[in-house]
Amino acid sequence: MLARSIAQHNRAMAFRKFGTWSSITAAPPDPVLGLNDAFKKETNPKKVLLGMGVYRCDNNKPYILPCVQLAEKRILENNMDHEYAGIQGIDSFIKKSLVLAYGENSKLIKENRVAGAQSISGTGSLRLGFTFLRDWYPHKGVDVYTPDVTWPLHRNLVTLTGFK
Repeated sequence: MLARSIAQHNRAMAFRKFGTWSSITAAPPDPVLGLNDAFKKETNPKKVLLGMGVYRCDNNKPYILPCVQLAEKRILENNMDHEYAGIQGIDSFIKKSLVLAYGENSKLIKENRVAGAQSISGTGSLRLGFTFLRDWYPHKGVDVYTPDVTWPLHRNLVTLTGFK
């Protein structure tokens, strides 16, 4: 795993020696993704992957939850299109997500004091959220707290967007 990562890194560095992107340094390898690579190479039939947010079946293949299968079936049965959502996401999804997060009887929701937006992936959402806060939150110089258990990149996003 480490040898492959080093080889990939060296090849990338060779391409970067010349040209527009020559001054960019590579990000360090993500240790959680490294665990995933090590898991794939491990031959023990009793292995368990605890690093990635993916459910797996007894054959170590991604397990598609029945609710996801049902949602896919409904999408096909209802002949739903694949049009782009609005820039904020799908309004009905956002509304239901806020109810799920804050509760059906939430005072914040009833008083229209909470808003939401839809984004792809946890890391992508965090990047958009931090950038939005940086550009639009009126109180500058605030600290951002991250949980102890999170992807290393999440902490990097905090500093990348100018927060402590």
